[in-house]
Amino acid sequence: MLVDLEITRHDAAYPWLLQWMTTYHRTQQTSTQSVAQSGVLNRVLNRIDPRMHHLQVRTSAPQDGPSHAAHFHFVPGPGRHFLRYRNAFILVDRQRQQNALEINGGEPFETISLTTLYSHRSVFEDIFAEAHKLYQQSQEGKTIIYNSMGTAWQPFGEPKRKRPLDSVALERGVKERIVEDMEAFISSRTWYLDRGIPYRRGYLLYGPPGTGKSSFIQALAGHLDFNIAILNVSERGLTDDRLNHLLTKVPRRTLVLLEDVDVAFMNRKTPGPDGFASASVTFSGLLNALDGVASAEERIIFLTTNHVERLDEALIRPGRVDMTVRLGEATQYQIEQLWDRFYAEFDAGGHAKQRFLAKVKELGLIDSVSTAALQGLFLYNKDDVEGAISMVEGLTAGHKRLEGHVGIAGHVDVK
Repeated sequence: MLVDLEITRHDAAYPWLLQWMTTYHRTQQTSTQSVAQSGVLNRVLNRIDPRMHHLQVRTSAPQDGPSHAAHFHFVPGPGRHFLRYRNAFILVDRQRQQNALEINGGEPFETISLTTLYSHRSVFEDIFAEAHKLYQQSQEGKTIIYNSMGTAWQPFGEPKRKRPLDSVALERGVKERIVEDMEAFISSRTWYLDRGIPYRRGYLLYGPPGTGKSSFIQALAGHLDFNIAILNVSERGLTDDRLNHLLTKVPRRTLVLLEDVDVAFMNRKTPGPDGFASASVTFSGLLNALDGVASAEERIIFLTTNHVERLDEALIRPGRVDMTVRLGEATQYQIEQLWDRFYAEFDAGGHAKQRFLAKVKELGLIDSVSTAALQGLFLYNKDDVEGAISMVEGLTAGHKRLEGHVGIAGHVDVK
């Protein structure tokens, strides 16, 4: 007469169900307050309507509030709960095994069991459909950042608000070219599979620090409704096997960001004081993880480096890296884009922008200063046009350090 449904904390829907139960609990409380306005049948059902009595508090701090502010959310705690959902009574049993701790994080293993009459078994599908919809609504407009924990990907911190693609100033046409290439790849899954071609795409972003590599990837992920899985190749303890395993377990609709890939090309034969000269990812291990026999398919990967001269040609061949983009120092077009982003409402006629550009040209900063340095200048002089113009000379110190490293900003090489 009864049917049971078990879900473990390893399943992606586990937190969705807890969130749904919390929301449903609040709905029940609201319905109790308005019971006087309901019909006779609803008042009778409300009297026998079960309530959750074992609660667990989850505390979060609002992003835009004072440091001492806090939000409290009550979720179903360990124990048994009774719910009435669409006139079906459901026993919810949340069990926590204290003696079975997870390897990563030391959290106890948990399960939730749902029990109802066999004739009401269809409510399970409805509950999980509602839970999934509720989760999607809570994540709308946000980008989840994943970090590696052992051999698994775990969300790192709270989801970030999607960054607008227009907030990243690249050379004319560079953003559009990459977005067009990615959209064409995403829509060509069947074409790849029908021809037996591995369905994966690789991009290499290189250039000096502060030119917008990571910011552009974050904005691109938000624009295409993807999440980001970040892995630094220079991370101590990252082995070839672990790298390969992580790249085969990438969450769905997630861009993989491999930072500092040049580390794999450094000489590891000369040991340092601790026995190692660099990270433990090897050149061959990186290549095998990207397109070896055991490498994952259905994957979009971004490689970043500040030292492209250290990379081997074997890495940047088609199949491993299909598009190479240099994000260099700010061109005149990028400087104008950044200025308009910060001061368009204060400089409607564009006269202050022309004076700023004239001073930038006089100091020789075009194609010589990073966009990060310019953004720092504008942030310091927020809403102060004249302050930005008067302080631009302070960027010349960074200009001297960048001499000898100037290349073609925004260069795109498609393979």
